[in-house]
Amino acid sequence: MNSITLAAGEELNPLIPHPVEIVLSLVVFALLYLAVKKWVVPNFEKTFAERTQAIEGGLAAAETKQAEADAKLAELNQQLSDARHEAARIREEAREQGATIVAEMRQQAQSEAARIVEHAHTQIEAERQQAVTSLRAEVGALATSLAGRIVGESLDDEARQSRVVDRFLADLESQQATGNGAH
Repeated sequence: MNSITLAAGEELNPLIPHPVEIVLSLVVFALLYLAVKKWVVPNFEKTFAERTQAIEGGLAAAETKQAEADAKLAELNQQLSDARHEAARIREEAREQGATIVAEMRQQAQSEAARIVEHAHTQIEAERQQAVTSLRAEVGALATSLAGRIVGESLDDEARQSRVVDRFLADLESQQATGNGAH
């Protein structure tokens, strides 16, 4: 006999619960529902609210930090641009100063070269004058001695000797000038 019998003689169906069990189950469920609603759900909602607030605060802080980082990046880019412009300006000034220095050094070198050339010309002219004077004296002595032998009288007189030498040199220069003009 598989069926369960009750004291009143009625047989219970195993698929349909007894009304006392249904009422008892509803009371326990209602108490459990009220306990969860009173103590568990507020804690969950509080935790969810805190997490939501933390996430939103984190997002706001991240947005603030991102805005600060963007502003700092823009500032650094501006400083970098300014530094590049300053470096270009300094390079240009250095280039101009270098060109000025080179021009000054060229001018000084040209002045020094002109001074050296002028000094050399002066020295050469002085040496030429010294050589001409020395040659005049030697030619004069030789011419006087030769003229004295040809004429047969002494030309030791200074004035006479000077006139003879000057005349001789003038004749040589005129012959040289006509000789150069003929060529």
